Amino acid sequence: MSVERVFSGAPWEKTVGYCRAIRAGPHVFVSGTAPLAESGGVFAPGDAYAQTRRCFEIVFAAMAKLGAEPRHVVRTRMYVTDISKWNDHGRAHGGLFHGHPPATAMVEVSALIDPAMTVEVEIDAVVE
Repeated sequence: MSVERVFSGAPWEKTVGYCRAIRAGPHVFVSGTAPLAESGGVFAPGDAYAQTRRCFEIVFAAMAKLGAEPRHVVRTRMYVTDISKWNDHGRAHGGLFHGHPPATAMVEVSALIDPAMTVEVEIDAVVE
């Protein structure tokens, strides 16, 4: 089975020892993805909806490098720091996956790597 990896260049990849995304045969897995701005800071600090959308923008870009599209996503996981904002996270997710909803989970966690982050997402996809 062939294996392809995509790296984002984030400083944590070398330190922690991971890649942004990996494709093994038809399966694509995207690592936990935080809402980073292109400038390197946190995107839209405290805005649950905007941060969720940004996470998936980053995820979809990594997937595209491996030949996968949003329609191939079969499972998502959202780790959120305040479950009371579930509707904002869910609305962003629903807007992206309304035509091809995957299995999903939203789990509250005590903290993410930066206190301004409200969400981190990861996905699994299967390319036909």
